[in-house]
Amino acid sequence: MKDLFGKAILDFQTNNSPEDLITETSISEEDEMSVAYLFRDFSGMPKLEQQALLLSKGKVLDVGCGAGSHSLYLQKEKNLEVTAIDISNNAVEACQLRGITDVFIIDLLEFNSVDKFDTILLLMNGTGIFGKLEQVSKYLEKLKSLLTENGQILIDSSDIIYMFDEEEDGGKWIPGDAYYGELEFTISYKGQKEAPFPWLYMDYNTLQNAAIANGLKCELVLEGDHYDYLARLTN
Repeated sequence: MKDLFGKAILDFQTNNSPEDLITETSISEEDEMSVAYLFRDFSGMPKLEQQALLLSKGKVLDVGCGAGSHSLYLQKEKNLEVTAIDISNNAVEACQLRGITDVFIIDLLEFNSVDKFDTILLLMNGTGIFGKLEQVSKYLEKLKSLLTENGQILIDSSDIIYMFDEEEDGGKWIPGDAYYGELEFTISYKGQKEAPFPWLYMDYNTLQNAAIANGLKCELVLEGDHYDYLARLTN
């Protein structure tokens, strides 16, 4: 990967002429995303993210930390011990420049820690990194292995059924060969385009079923304004 998402983050952090990111999915057209949004403070975050940060406690793992805004809030405002991870070299460098103490370039599935975590965060469509529905169990097993006995996984996603055309009887035109939340995602930045990668949106019932199948309890914490939700998974 060209790490264009991370490049945009690092450009913004270092004031290197940042531009908007262009995002596109297999079911939606190109859309502009301001990289400045990734640097929002607590007051600028959606209520789902705010609630996740308010519920965070103990030793925290921030998975897919991006620009590090969630980690920074927990570290500076709540004085929590935070470990942040991301697969983007550029994003991790930006996080270091922002003052995040423990941040590492690593894939979740390859992350091994002696310590267990009281809170694991996966935010901004945290289910996205699962890629496809068939991989969800693998990721949940990994997350569970990193959790303390009384720990919690706070994860958000959206039910994107609303994006599909509706029939006269109220039914939906959705693909029959795959789960409708499995998308191909593409990012463009400064004239370069990333290779498409899988990105998963999960409706709450599907997430709940997957959690139960992997020995986890699943609780709906909060619903957002547009088919999005925050869930808490516990042992």
